[in-house]
Amino acid sequence: MGTFTIFLALIVVVAFLLIVVIMVQNPKGGGLSSSFGGGGTQQLGGVKKTTDFLDKSTWALATFMLVLILLSNVAINKGSGVVDSKALDTEAVSKPVVPVTPAAPMPTNNTETE
Repeated sequence: MGTFTIFLALIVVVAFLLIVVIMVQNPKGGGLSSSFGGGGTQQLGGVKKTTDFLDKSTWALATFMLVLILLSNVAINKGSGVVDSKALDTEAVSKPVVPVTPAAPMPTNNTETE
């Protein structure tokens, strides 16, 4: 498994988790936290803790995805630099250099009579 494949798989997993965490939240203060008690002060699980967890996990996943994207860019650029230089070397060796000669000028026929 190449480095690109590993980074791609991690980015896809983190993106899926980030989508799930964002979809569970509700910008009006509801979402998953409201399903555990409706926003009153007598909740069993603690709505404030659920909201804090979802908020912190959103920021953590977004930061982790940004780091993965930057690292994959560095890894891909390092790998492609080696491949490009090898490709250029084999291309230069396999193609013979053919000198280009200018074309001969076209003869002009002056058929005009004076």
